[in-house]
This record gives sequence, C-alpha cells and structure tokens, in this order.
Amino acid sequence: MLKTKRICLWSGPRNISTALMYSFAQRSDSTVFDEPLYAHYLSSTNAAEYHPGAKEVLESQENDGQKVVDEIFLGDYDTPIAFFKNMSHHLVNLDWDFLGEMVNVILTRPPKDMLLSYAKHVKNPTMQDVGYEKHLEIVKYLHAIDKKPLIVDSKDILQYPQSRLRELCGTLGIPFDEGMLKWPAGPRKEDGVWAKHWYHNVHRSTGFRSYKSKNEELPENLKELHDQCQEAYEELLELA
Repeated sequence: MLKTKRICLWSGPRNISTALMYSFAQRSDSTVFDEPLYAHYLSSTNAAEYHPGAKEVLESQENDGQKVVDEIFLGDYDTPIAFFKNMSHHLVNLDWDFLGEMVNVILTRPPKDMLLSYAKHVKNPTMQDVGYEKHLEIVKYLHAIDKKPLIVDSKDILQYPQSRLRELCGTLGIPFDEGMLKWPAGPRKEDGVWAKHWYHNVHRSTGFRSYKSKNEELPENLKELHDQCQEAYEELLELA
C-alpha cells in the first residue's frame, strides 16, 4: 500500500487557505480536500443559524466528524500526498488523536485584515468563528504529543509566494513544484458547496495576489474581538 503523507492545514477564515488548497491541487502527486469537517461543525454548534448556505453544507457532507476522521483523514489514497484544508474552529467534539498521524500546518493572518473581510459575510462574529484561540489549543496539544506544527502567516506567502512555498515544501519534506504558483481562474471540482458564498475572489485569481494591508477602521462592534484575537495571534507567532 502506498505510504501517503497527510498534510492538515488548520486555518482561520478569510486567510488564503483556499488559494493554498488550489496551489496544492496543481501537484500531480496530491489529492486535496476542502473543509471535510464543515458539516460536523455546523451540526455540533449553533453556527448553522448564521452561516450562509448552512443547509446545503449539511446535506452535502457527512455530519459525523468521527466518520470523517476515519474515512477521509485516515483513508487510503493512491497519491503520495493528501492535503486537507480545514478551519481550526471546525475541530470540535472530536478525539484529537488522529492529529498525531498528520503533518500539521497552522495558517494565520493579522486579525484586523481577517475581521474586516469576514464581517462582510458574518456581521457579528465571535471568537469561536475566527479560530485564533482554537489555533493556540491545537498548537499546545501538538507540542504536548511531540508533533510540533508549522506555523505560517499568510501575509508572508502573499509577499514572497515562491520563496515561502519552496520553504514550506522543504519543511514538509516534499519537492517544490513551480506549478503551485499558478492555477486556472474559476472554480475547482474539489470546492465545497459553500464556494458560491465565500470563493468569489479566489475564483477570479490565477495565483497568489500581492499583499495589501487593509486601511479601513474597524467597526465598533469588532474592536473588542480584535483585541482578543490580536493577543492570541501574537502568542501564536511566539510559538512558531
């Protein structure tokens, strides 16, 4: 049986995670998955009440997270690499033992940039929605089982895509593929049914777009959440 390297990307929302999934999808040696735990998360929390397209997500995916772990994360593949794009906050009400079988990558982003983008889709997000505290939980868990994850800031990838992807691949123990830098515009077959709500920008892209800092002021209802996220974000970078 082929030995498959299983790469779990744990991201927050609005964080180039879909672009990174598209990047890995350009590799002929990789199978990619788009947020396999999304329906599990919606069925385990009250997030279905305010996530766009929640009913379609619940109907399109396995709702039992343990089955997802057993059949997808730990399933058999005919490619040397399986890449799982995940939201960190989807990792709820599950035994985390399977993380020890994965190569785990934490993808983060400056909180102000993330919140200004995310609030266009979810008007009053909570810390549960945005994943910074869950990132810290995952990192501390992985340190405790001696499986230190890679911690990557999406800002760095956008500023230096080729060098950062080359560095990432080297750390993951896989060859860098120049094809990871470009992809055709439009949707991909791996996209979840939620793509029509969230993926407009990446569907217009053909590669990693240049980083642009957001200059808008945070609305008042996001300032307290921003401060909490910023504290967690800074702690996360210290653990990198």
